[in-house]
Amino acid sequence: MTRWVAQTHLNYVSVTPYNWTASTISGFQGTRQPAIWMGESGPVVVVPGVTEMDNSDIKTTFEERGLKKSQGSETITPAYYSVVLDDGQGGGILVEQSATSRVGHLRFTFTNPSSKPYILLESSRPSILTSTPTNVSYPHGTVSLHVSPNSYGQVQEICGSNSERQDSIITPTSTLPYVSNFAGYYCARFSTSSTASTSYGTIQNSTIYPLSTSAEGPLLSAYAHFPPQSVVDVRIGTSFISIDQARKNIDAEIPDGTTLEQTVEGTKAKWVEKLDMFEVEGANEEQKEIFFTGIAHALQYPYEQHEQGRYYSGYDGKIHEGESYTGYSIWDTYRAEWAFLILFAPERLQGMITSMLADYTQGGWLPMWKNVVETNIMVATHADSLIAEAVVKGVTGFDTELAWEAVWKDATVPPKEDFTTSYFDREENVDYEVRAGLSSSYAQKGWVADDIHSESASRTLDYAYDDYAAYKLASALGKPSNIMDFLLERSLRAPFTIFNPDTGFMEARNADGTWAGEDHGWTEGDKWAHSFDVVHDIPGLIEKRGGNESFVRSLDEHFDGGHNDHTNEPSHHIPYLYALAGAAYKTQLRVREIAQMNYNNTPNGLSGNEDCGQMSAWYIFSAMGFYPVNPVSGEYIVGSPFFDKITIHLPPRPGHKGDKWRKLTITALGAPTKPYIKSLTINGRRVDVPVIRHEDIMDGGE
Repeated sequence: MTRWVAQTHLNYVSVTPYNWTASTISGFQGTRQPAIWMGESGPVVVVPGVTEMDNSDIKTTFEERGLKKSQGSETITPAYYSVVLDDGQGGGILVEQSATSRVGHLRFTFTNPSSKPYILLESSRPSILTSTPTNVSYPHGTVSLHVSPNSYGQVQEICGSNSERQDSIITPTSTLPYVSNFAGYYCARFSTSSTASTSYGTIQNSTIYPLSTSAEGPLLSAYAHFPPQSVVDVRIGTSFISIDQARKNIDAEIPDGTTLEQTVEGTKAKWVEKLDMFEVEGANEEQKEIFFTGIAHALQYPYEQHEQGRYYSGYDGKIHEGESYTGYSIWDTYRAEWAFLILFAPERLQGMITSMLADYTQGGWLPMWKNVVETNIMVATHADSLIAEAVVKGVTGFDTELAWEAVWKDATVPPKEDFTTSYFDREENVDYEVRAGLSSSYAQKGWVADDIHSESASRTLDYAYDDYAAYKLASALGKPSNIMDFLLERSLRAPFTIFNPDTGFMEARNADGTWAGEDHGWTEGDKWAHSFDVVHDIPGLIEKRGGNESFVRSLDEHFDGGHNDHTNEPSHHIPYLYALAGAAYKTQLRVREIAQMNYNNTPNGLSGNEDCGQMSAWYIFSAMGFYPVNPVSGEYIVGSPFFDKITIHLPPRPGHKGDKWRKLTITALGAPTKPYIKSLTINGRRVDVPVIRHEDIMDGGE
């Protein structure tokens, strides 16, 4: 639910709170920013510092409070972080950090004998809206200090809240009134071996109010002093529900008496359980680091929004029973990340899908890019794909009829003011975008009109795929044939309404049918990438582009001409298309080249944004030797395993009676130096086409 990082930057859309190149740290932040191009929601920052013994001049602004990192002192693992900071007065501060889902656990060891340590909790801060640093707002905050009633006057807790939600300006207009009561709550609980008295207070707009125990408003913090050379343990519960719930989260996840070491071990054990699903043979240390880091990345999102069986919904402003998730970057993750979760985190799928259906029930639509609530980021309704793929692959435990109702609405109901709203990227003061252009052109003509809507060509191709996903769901649920025929026909016809036979590329069209220009209408790509984006009808695409030989030549031109951009998702499936056009050996070569060029084990190890796990999911699937080009088909296209042998322990699937751990073994002796596949067998059965069905691997095998 909350990720704890060292704060090296003021984060906002386009800037994350931590960057490894920074030389100073200004605090330790509980963040809910799910991706670099999304905003923060309800953060809290814990700031260590020291003052002179007779001075209470506490530094509160981001710029002033930054402390230099001791060179080479950072340790970073999935379960533990530590760094030594120069306190600015000749001493040092050892900071150690771990966390559970809803609680951060920090320990500060102050070494300077002649200075007075303090811990500052920043409740509300200047918040940057959009990606423009000068566009600043000042969220409302609250803070309260709980001081022990004994004569020592020690601060036991500092609790508070703030209303910061940087994506508020792109919230759909019909939901905006309901999410106006949003707040991020926290409660920091202190423990220290010292029984000496401490000073404390609140700070507002850099003015210190000693002994104050509560305040509210913008630019708000609270602090507690400690004796010299103190070791201060801080557990910070976070919540979207209330301060009291933040306390309950501490009690449930890191209760009183828990040492930092115990928290580290508990978090580490959970990561080990997931990472131990994979055993890799024939990989060097660098390759193992890339592979297992990819697994860790792919298991991050969507993230929990529920707390002990309850959750805050910004769609209606109420507290509900059940599970909820947020951080759905669905335009990115429907491609391979969701397939990764189906295989390797099946225990989460029921809750994630039920969460999407709750969003539909409470807000009217399935999510596109949910960050606490919908943001209208990216295009199309690819939640349709997530649900359909889950059903096709046997995921159970959610209301399939409600799911069908939501998917059918996506396919047939246009957004408000569909004829007059462009829905350009991050457009403000508009309602739910969903399938913009559905009624203005797509439903009648088969394409989204470029002179009415932004990103029209990408929308056309994506809507066609989502129609196919809806068809697959309808088929799996036994819906009437006229509904299935309608969805299938439109899904197969629409993509080729924007195929320009004179150029051989996809191209946006205006409402009157004229071509809009080859550079118009694309989402994070161009005509090169998107002209291969008909994943649900590759045979039809191959035919349109002149047959297998011509299609392979067009793929060669795409790669050899430098047009493949793996930093963005529209290119991710393209190398696998060779295999579907009779040139599987070229898939095997291209995939290896892409992996070597775009992934390494340095801090810059990904060529593009992680995008909530999609970049890493591509690597993991490719390393295993297959990839879900058309996710809702239930098929994977064969590439080339990277290693001699990968043994995978598939976890039990909820809803499958008697299901146990199953072993899937992928053996490709010599694979690290030999990318080409001579033959393929599955459980002893020879496979002559480069396609693996989900049923072939779901129960394990080799």
